[in-house]
Amino acid sequence: MVAVHHRESIVDGWKVFYREAGPADAPVMLLLHGYPTSSHMFRHLIPALADRYRVIAPDHIGFGRSSAPGVEEFEYTFRELARITRAFLTSVSVDRFTVYAQDYGAPIAWRLALENPGAVEGVISQNGNAYDEGFVPDFWAPIWAYGQDPSRENEEALRPALAREAVEWQYLHGVPDPSVVDPDAWEHDIALLGRPGNDLVQLALFADYHTNRALYPRFHEWLRTSQVPVLAIWGRNDQIFGPAGAEAFRRDATDPRIELLDGGHFLLESHLDDVVAAVRDWRASF
Repeated sequence: MVAVHHRESIVDGWKVFYREAGPADAPVMLLLHGYPTSSHMFRHLIPALADRYRVIAPDHIGFGRSSAPGVEEFEYTFRELARITRAFLTSVSVDRFTVYAQDYGAPIAWRLALENPGAVEGVISQNGNAYDEGFVPDFWAPIWAYGQDPSRENEEALRPALAREAVEWQYLHGVPDPSVVDPDAWEHDIALLGRPGNDLVQLALFADYHTNRALYPRFHEWLRTSQVPVLAIWGRNDQIFGPAGAEAFRRDATDPRIELLDGGHFLLESHLDDVVAAVRDWRASF
């Protein structure tokens, strides 16, 4: 049985909780989670990859077991989350890695690549968007509206995204057999979203999301010039980031591997074995 370690690092005075497994001298696989979850989403993937890789999965500030300061104490932007992640990697002696980015993990990963292009050995995007084509319009309309105008009216239109029904939907939509999805996964997320003040944290990140789109052209240029290997493995039924977002990597990445599976946004809950097989096969090629 693979030992998964549950650890903490202090970065700029904030606690960064992370899960780690695998040989200390093995190539690093950095797993960056999305909204509204944490490294908990990788609880099964970590041991499945740890025979070959040093697998590290941190919780972003405001998520999971990492520090969750209020919005008056921490600037909740994707730029700041990326800065903390970069400092965290230094604290655990990681200077090169393959990144597995899902949802919010994607704009953090793209910033890491742009700030230190030589650090990223490979990119795995699992429903982690990098192209405008990936945005499903109906889902994103209230987020764009709130980012443009954080009025009370636009806030009230967005707040249902923080509710139980929306979190459950993120896990279950597009999954052919919902009974395979562990309900403890969304219960974990709902409990943490319910912490006092965390609603304002999430609203701040919703408001900042539009800044990620401005990075896309630079990230596309990096894909073209670096020729970094890319695996886009996607739940093709995702109604947040649609499969066009995976296919779009073909424009800029060099011979990317595109896998569209019959699942939804949280693909690891329903298609773990398929993802593990694809990641291991793809990563072994370089």
